[in-house]
This record gives sequence, structure tokens and C-alpha cells, in this order.
Amino acid sequence: MSGTGTPQLQPAELTHLRTTAADLRVAIVASRWHETVMDGLITGAERFLNQVSPAEVNIYRAPGSFELPVISAHAVEHHEAVIALGVVIRGGTPHFEYVCQAATDGLASLAVTSRTPIGFGLLTCDTEDQALARAGLAGSTEDKGFEAAHAAIAAAAEIARVTA
Repeated sequence: MSGTGTPQLQPAELTHLRTTAADLRVAIVASRWHETVMDGLITGAERFLNQVSPAEVNIYRAPGSFELPVISAHAVEHHEAVIALGVVIRGGTPHFEYVCQAATDGLASLAVTSRTPIGFGLLTCDTEDQALARAGLAGSTEDKGFEAAHAAIAAAAEIARVTA
């Protein structure tokens, strides 16, 4: 079941993340496709970031999800954490698989090679209703933008702990 096992943000963790985030420049790289879903994902990411108050937040818009890795690659040069947000909804052609795989592989490879945490907020859904359910909108059952932002900042905090 989707959403099962989502970690809950505890007060002690939030305090720790605020300390880490205070020095971070964070980029949100978000696709333009599926405007309603994307508005929800961006708002969710911003909601989390408002809780931890990073030093700087910049939003960059990708034409589509396929372009998330290349724009994120430029963002990691100037930011300590990136939140990649997008949505791909299955159609009747293999296009879905190609875009999802390329974006996923590109972001994963970038995170490892750049050693920069990238919050993975790419929704890969069969239907628009599934995307809306995950977008953090009123009536949504999940908030994947919030979760992706949490993942990026929590990873940055662990990296800081590992490298201290």
C-alpha cells in the first residue's frame, strides 16, 4: 500500500534538521507538466522547508520530468541540497517508461557523483487521480513534495554527521 511506512517527523529530529538547514542553500527543481499536481508538490516542499528554515531556497522550473536531471546537475553546483519534483502519468505508449527511467537514473547518478542529496519527488502514476492523491493537495492522502524535501534535508544532516 502506498504511503505505508512513511517516517514521522519527531521534535528532536526537527530541531536537528533546523540546525543543519540553517547553513544550506536548497534548490527545488520542478517540472511544469500537470500544473495542479506540481503546485501541490512545490507547496508541500516549501511547507517542510519553512519548518527548518534553510539559508536560501531557489525554485527552478524544468520543461518536463525528463529535464529534471540536467537542471538538477546545474543546481548542485550552487546548492547543498536539491529537491527534484515531477510527475509522469502513464499513457498508451512506451514514452512513460522511457521518461521515468531516464529521470530516475539521471537523478540517482547525479546524487552519487555530485555527493549532493537529492530529494526524489518524481511521481510515476498510472492515472491523474493517483497523482492528485500524492500531491499534498486538499483531499490528497499523501504529500510527496513534503516527503522529498524532508529526505533531502535529512540526507544533508546525515552527510554532515558522517563528514564531521
